Amino acid sequence: MQTIRPNVIDFEASGFGFDSYPIEVGVVLGNGQKYCALIKPASDWTHWDAQAERVHGLSREILINCGKPVALVASELNDFLAGKTVYSDGWVVDKPWLSRLFFRCGVQPGFYLSALEMILKEAQMDIWSQTKRQVMQDMALLRHRASTDALIIQETYARTRQLISGGLAPA
Repeated sequence: MQTIRPNVIDFEASGFGFDSYPIEVGVVLGNGQKYCALIKPASDWTHWDAQAERVHGLSREILINCGKPVALVASELNDFLAGKTVYSDGWVVDKPWLSRLFFRCGVQPGFYLSALEMILKEAQMDIWSQTKRQVMQDMALLRHRASTDALIIQETYARTRQLISGGLAPA
């Protein structure tokens, strides 16, 4: 049985509040293509939360030295996602970070961002957490980073869809 895989995006950020900004973006398309970039903070993006750093493991110094400029990331995302819909499991935070990224360089996204919940059936939501834990164990992906998280979200979606289609529940 062929399981449909949605395009998924995930962000890591400098913190959790209003002043936070995106520091990494990861995307996995339904066809398996991937995009990931560290984002060099814009000059006026100064907020930094040590607790967030402990979660994603990225220091501000790494971003300054290895991150891509904001305008380049926006351009690459537009090229990679042109006209597509991409889904986020954390739309309430990912949408503002995406907006901040594109607003900073005066560019409009050439793709659509939607909440993953828009395509999830209630039965999938009921088994989401348990299935996600199993996916993380099966894939042995330990890093909490944008590209890894996007892949985990996509695989969890595919498995929950397959489980409810087959009338099965996770063991």
